This record gives sequence, C-alpha cells and structure tokens, in this order.
Amino acid sequence: MRSTPRRRWLLTLLIACGGLVLVAALGYCEGGRRALDAQSAQAAQQLDLQAQALNQRIERYRALPQVLALDPDLRAAVAAPVDAATQARLNHRMEEANRTTRASTLTLIDARGVAIAASNWRDAGSNVGEDYAFRPYVQQALRDGRGRFYGIGVTTSVPGYFLSEALRDDAGRAVGVIVIKIELAAIERTWPDDGDLVLASDAHDVVFLASRPAWRYRVLAPLDADARRELAATRQYEGEQLRAYAGQVLRNAGPHGAVVRVDMPAMPGTWLWQRAPVADTDWTLHLLHDAAPIASASREWATIAGASWAALVFLALFLQQRVRLGALRRRSRDELETLVRHHAEELRSARDGLIDAAQEADTGLSRRLAHLPQGVVIIDADLRIVAWNARYIELFRFPPDLVRVGTPIEEVFRYNARRGLLGPGPVEDAIERRLEHLRSGKPHMRESEKTDGTVLEIRGNPLPDGGFVTSYADITTYKTTARELRTLADALERRIAERTADLEQARAEAEAANRYKGRFAAAAVHDLLQPLNAARMFAAGLRARLRDEETQRIADHIEGALAAQDGILASLLDISRLETGTLRTDVRAVALGPLLAGLARETGVLAQARGLRFDHVPTRAWVRSDATLLRRLVQNFLSNAVRYTARGRIVLGVRRVGDALRIEVHDTGPGIPPNRQREIFEEFRRLDDGIDSERGAGLGLAIVDRTARLLGHRISLRSRPGVGSVFAVTVPLAPPGAHQAPAPARDPGDDSPLHGCRVWYVDPDAGACEAMRGRLAQWQCTVAFAGAPADAATTADTATAPDVLLLCMRRDAADVAALWHHLQARWATTPLVILLTEREDAELRALAEAGDWSVLPLPVRPPALRALLSQRLLRRG
Repeated sequence: MRSTPRRRWLLTLLIACGGLVLVAALGYCEGGRRALDAQSAQAAQQLDLQAQALNQRIERYRALPQVLALDPDLRAAVAAPVDAATQARLNHRMEEANRTTRASTLTLIDARGVAIAASNWRDAGSNVGEDYAFRPYVQQALRDGRGRFYGIGVTTSVPGYFLSEALRDDAGRAVGVIVIKIELAAIERTWPDDGDLVLASDAHDVVFLASRPAWRYRVLAPLDADARRELAATRQYEGEQLRAYAGQVLRNAGPHGAVVRVDMPAMPGTWLWQRAPVADTDWTLHLLHDAAPIASASREWATIAGASWAALVFLALFLQQRVRLGALRRRSRDELETLVRHHAEELRSARDGLIDAAQEADTGLSRRLAHLPQGVVIIDADLRIVAWNARYIELFRFPPDLVRVGTPIEEVFRYNARRGLLGPGPVEDAIERRLEHLRSGKPHMRESEKTDGTVLEIRGNPLPDGGFVTSYADITTYKTTARELRTLADALERRIAERTADLEQARAEAEAANRYKGRFAAAAVHDLLQPLNAARMFAAGLRARLRDEETQRIADHIEGALAAQDGILASLLDISRLETGTLRTDVRAVALGPLLAGLARETGVLAQARGLRFDHVPTRAWVRSDATLLRRLVQNFLSNAVRYTARGRIVLGVRRVGDALRIEVHDTGPGIPPNRQREIFEEFRRLDDGIDSERGAGLGLAIVDRTARLLGHRISLRSRPGVGSVFAVTVPLAPPGAHQAPAPARDPGDDSPLHGCRVWYVDPDAGACEAMRGRLAQWQCTVAFAGAPADAATTADTATAPDVLLLCMRRDAADVAALWHHLQARWATTPLVILLTEREDAELRALAEAGDWSVLPLPVRPPALRALLSQRLLRRG
C-alpha cells in the first residue's frame, strides 16, 4: 500500500522535472529566435541608415565632374599641348573649384593618362605630371565616358573615392579626364569606435573602411590569382599589407546575416554579422553587433517559461490536493484560495517583470542610434514614442520633458505646429494628415526647409511588427552646393554661348602666330649661324698660325666664346624645331653600349680636367629610340653634371625597369630644392650654383624635356640639396630580333685619305667660303674651287670633276637639283657629294637618296665634317 503513493509521487516529480526542462528549452529557443530576428532587423535598419549617409556623401560630388567636363577651357587644354602658362592657369582653376566644393583633390588628365593640372599643385606630393593611365577610373572614363574607383593615391598615399568624367572634343572623342577625389574618412569618423563595429568592403572582400583600425585592409575571403593581379595592376592598396580574417559561422540569421565567432583580429564573445550592399557601387556594408543580448534574452525566456511551468505544476498539485482533501480542509478553503491568488499574482508580476526586462534589454535602440549623424525617432503601433537619439532632440530643439518613452507622437506634432513647422493651413488637418500616414504604414521620403534655412531630408519606413522609424538628415550643405553647381552650370552655359563664336578665330590666330614665330626664330638663327660659323673657322685658322703662348690663349678664349654662342643659337634652333614640329625622328633599334661609351669618353676628359671622378657602367642592351636625339639628350645631362659639380663624382649607368631601360646620370653637385625641380625644365631657367664662366643660357633641360616628349620617353629627377642629383630618361627596350650589328669603328685620327684630296666648296656666303678654304687647307686638302653656285656652274664648263663636292644648301631643293644636274652634265666622273643643310624636306631627301649623298646639318662641326670625309674616301677606296 505504501509503494503506490511513493510511485505516484515519483511519477509526478518526473513529469514536473521533465516538463520543466522541455519548457525551458523551448523558451530558450523561442527567445533566442525572437531576439535574433529583432537584432537582425535593427541591424539592417542601421546598415540602411549608414548606407544612406555614405551615398549622400558621394552624391554631393557626383555632379561636379560632369559639370567641369562641359567647360570649353578644360576641353581645349587637354586637346592640345599644354605650355607652362596654360598649366599654371589650369592649376589655379582646379584649386579654386576644389576650394568651392571642398573635395579632397581635383585633377585634369590628358588622353595619355598624364595629369596636366591638379588642385594640389602647390604641395610637395602634387599630382601634376604623374601617369595615371593604369588607374581604372581613367580607363573607364576614356572608354565609357565616366568611371569610379576607390583606392590609395599613388602620389599622396591618401585613400579616397575617385569619380571621373571624360572630356570630349567636337567630334565626340575622349581627349581627357576630369577626376575628383573624395576622402571618406569623415564618414568613417562618424562610425562608433566601441560597441558595434561598422565595415565597408570592395568587390574583392577587402575592408577599406572600418570603425576600428585593426579591421582596415583585412581580406574577408581568400583572393584568387586574378584578383591579386588586378590589385597589383591598379595599385589599389599600394603600401598597405592585406591581412587575413579568421572566424567561424555559428548560426545563420536570414539571407544577409549570421552569428559568428571572430578569431583574427581577436574579438571575444559572439557577434551578429549583418551585411547590406551599397547602392550604385560594388561595395558591401557590414555591421558586427554584440550577440550577448541574444543569449541573455534566451536565458530570460527560459527562466520565464520555467517559472510559468512551475506555477502551473504548483497549481495542478494544489488542485489535486484540493480535490483529494476538500472534505478535510473545507474550513480553510478561503485562506488557501487567498494564498493561491497571492502566489499567482506574485508569479504574474515576476513574469511581467521578466518580460519587461527582456524587452528593455532587447531594444536598447537609443544607445545604438546615438552615434548616427541623422536624427532618429521610433514609434510603436499605438503611435507612441519608444526610442530616439540626441540628434533628433538637437535638430528640433525640443524641451527636455517633451520627448519621453510612451509620449504620443501627436503631442510632438502639436508642439511643432505651434512653432510653425508644419507649414501653412489648418493645424488640425496637418496633424491628422501625418497621423494617418503613420497608421497606413507606407514608406516616404521628402525634404522640409525650416525657418532658419536648415533643409532636412525626412525618410520614414514601417517596422515589421507595427510602428514607424523616421530619420531626419541635415542636407543644408548639400542643397547649398547643388544651388552653387546650378549657378556654375548656368554661368558656364552663358560663357559657352558667348565664346563659341570667338573660338575658331582665336585658334586660327594662335596657329598663325605660332607658325610665324617658328619661321622667324629659324630664319634669325640661320642668319646668325652663318657669320658665326665662318668666324669659328677663321679663329681656328688663326690659332694654327700663332706661335706666342699668350696670343694662343687669347685665341682659345675667342674660340671658346664663339663655341658657347654657337651652342646657344643651336639650342634656340632646336627649341624652334620642337615647337613647330619640324624636327623629324628616326626611331629604330639602337645599341646603347657604343652610344654611352662615346659620351663617357668625351665627358671623362672634361671631368678629369675639373678634378672630378667619372665612372661609366657599360651595357650591351638595345633600345628603341632616335640615336641622334637620345645622344643629345644624355649629353645635356652629362654636361650639366660636369658644369654644376664642384667636387666629387659623376656616374653614368643604366637600370632595367620592366620592359624598359632607365639611363641615369648621378652627380654629387649642390642638389636642387624641391620647389625648383620643375622650374629647371623651363626655357632660360638655370640655377646659380654653376661655374660663372660656363653657365649656359638655360635651354639644355628645356630641350631635353621637349625631345623626350617627342620620342615618348619619360624624364625623371631625384635630388637632395647638399647631396646631389640623379637625372634619368626611361627608354623602351628593343624587341628580340630587331638588333643590328654595329658597323666597325674607324680610327678618327687617321687623316691619310684627306692628303691631296681635291675638294669643291659651293656656298653663296663669301665669308663662309674663305673660312672653309682655310679649314680644308689645314687638313692638307686641295681646294680647287670655293665660291657661289653661279661661279661653280661657269667653272665646271672647263674644269675636271673633283674628288669631293661640298654643297652648302641655302636655297630651295629645286635650285640645288638644277645646279647638280648642270655639274653632272659637264663632268665625266661623279664625285662624292656631301650636302650641308639646315633643314630637310621630302624632295631634298629623295635627291640625296638617289645620288647616294651624305648629309650634315648646319652649322657644320669641323670634327664631324672631317670624320665624314675620311669615312667616305676610305669606303670608296
């Protein structure tokens, strides 16, 4: 009999304990699910607000490149070569526009990808002159008309978002790109630095914005080989080490969320990771929220469920005892019922308190919304305020006792109506209209301007369980900028309308002036070089006849002064040819070793005379260039190094740079300050650190710069004041199979072929004829004739053909051809012909090729003429 009650008690205890465990487990799961759903929804809303703030930051500047791309000045600037004055004007223009828009940097880039103007032109790390052709925003703009790209600046090392727009000529071709750089650090600073973690990643899952520095430049997913090659080619994160992320997904939370454990960088605990794409970009916005409240809510729900089950068990036991002992305890029924009600009320109070505590712990929106730049208010399904942030109070200047939890939103509307913030019309209608819109649960977006001029963007969205969340963003600055941009666009349209009629006339006048300037400079230099060349030859002849040492020194000074003047005039002629585009190039495979070796021999003699050490690193490389122009370019570097180096060492060598070769000239001269490194490449600019007696006219580096641009080579300069400078030119390597074996060198000192050689010299300039006669006589040549073309035609009727005919061309090619045909008809044999000319055209080139003539440029260099005469006579035998 005793075993039956004991069994019944054990069974009851087992059911009570088992039910308690089951109900607590169900409550734990249901509480965790509800908390996870609520946290995911709140995180999604917060991500949406952050994405809106990010888009608003970008949208403030998106129209600026499109407006600037319509500027005719900028389109004309990138469509034609840019001189120093134009570049300075464009730099100021970019600086002024950037000051108005308050962006990071504005850059104007030509069709080759080289920056020709920038708003940071005053800075040491200026964008001007840098090559950005490899950047995607340049390639996208030139190909598709516009582009966008986030990366670290290769010049400034400052990250930013680049928006680009193509500049097109009248035919619609892309001739350049205008680029605006937006620094997103301001957005990053608004993100919380503790608690929640906000990240932004690109298409390769590389984190480039983060509210905590440890997460910046983390790779959320492994990079494949193509992605690594793309990052290396675009140099998107140059200078930053991409670090790995390590973690484990513990539980999925919808299509865009998960509960994770983060191992690297170390973040203790579990985290709710929510993702959302950023509109109009390939970016993804991430929010990591502490998942501890989810576990806390699960435990609280389990506690509530367990307490409820215990209450039910206790109530069932009580009822059972009441049925069984009703007869025995009828007298105490009222007392027992009162006790049961008391316990039930306590249980309900405990349950309600636990539920309220769980809901309060589950909400926590005010703390999470405190860092948002927008004002945010959340109301429940009964149109009562449940959460807000300080920005909401600040925007509307509410009194501290107005906005509280449970305050009807109608009271807030009525307070704003009394201040005139609901607009004109009946107040009650305006309030009812807003309340009805909240009840309908429809999302909305509008703009409202307050009496103080502040413009607010109001966005409202319904909540899944009823209620509404409304955000108020201050867009006054954006609207002001938009109005300024519209004003700028109107002004640009007016300027376009006013200047369209003058553009063609101004362009024609500029082209005519440029052609006249080129012809004038060439003619002036040509006229000056004729008597100067004759004077040099007379001076050389006089020097050979002098025996007194003092008189010889004076003659040397005269010849040196004439040589310096000759060099200045030749530089002016080169500048003129480069400006007018008449300088022709002959780009082919060139053996770099013999070219640099010859320059090293010449420079070594000069350096030794100055007490300098000169070193040359030989090379066997072949490059694609014009041998004559490349030699002149490097020779300018070497002559400047000798001129400006008082003591120390000069080194000439090469470095391999990918598929190109960089020819470098190192010196230990005084160095060049950073603010003057661009200035020295301008005409008539020179430093004050050279030897006074040997300072040039400041044209050498200007010729170097223009020659390099003509050949497509890149000039670079590294210099430190007090240490020295490195001038370099980068030349493409010749492709395999394009090499040609160099002709064997002949001894330049072998003059035996000139002994007794009969020479005719034809030149309309009598002074030049006398000077050339004396020079040829010094070389032991027999000058059979030296005179004008008309005298040569008459003399040829009775004279025999010479061995060499020096024909100085100072007329049109037709006159030269007529004289040659006349001489050829009179002579039985054909002499060697060397044409001395200051310019070449197609007709003259054809005449020289047909007759196998040699050509030397004017003014003629005696060593060059002597070497050519010897070579041609030796070849002829």
